[in-house]
Amino acid sequence: MNTKSTLKTIPLATALTAVLMFGGASNAQTAASPAASPTREAVKMETADFLRSHRWDDDKSYWMLKSGFDAPAGVKPRAEVKAERDTFLRANRWNTETSTWVPMKSSPRDLGTMSRTQLAAETKQFLATHTFDENKGVYVDRTPRKTK
Repeated sequence: MNTKSTLKTIPLATALTAVLMFGGASNAQTAASPAASPTREAVKMETADFLRSHRWDDDKSYWMLKSGFDAPAGVKPRAEVKAERDTFLRANRWNTETSTWVPMKSSPRDLGTMSRTQLAAETKQFLATHTFDENKGVYVDRTPRKTK
């Protein structure tokens, strides 16, 4: 058996397992409703739809939405989420002495004038202190760190 073809079937098997486990979890059959479970054909169609709209990224080790397909309803586009993050970074600065975000006293700063290193450090700190709330559709503070 060819090792390369075996490695390609592992992500496919993972995707099929995920679709069967998570896609059918909400439709799990109970004793009260035996007709609630999806049919074999429904599972096949769901799997085919998933494989038609997604591709496996070997570098990142997860499924990516193919170009030309829209994100599921309710999911903000990546550009909009990044714009919200950049708005926050323009209006705030990380203070290493107090380990907090400090609002800018002057007008918002231009991220284009920052070096790549500075911007990467601020973005890393932002992602360490904030998380994107899918339900609200905004970035929210993580639980505050205890200071010494």
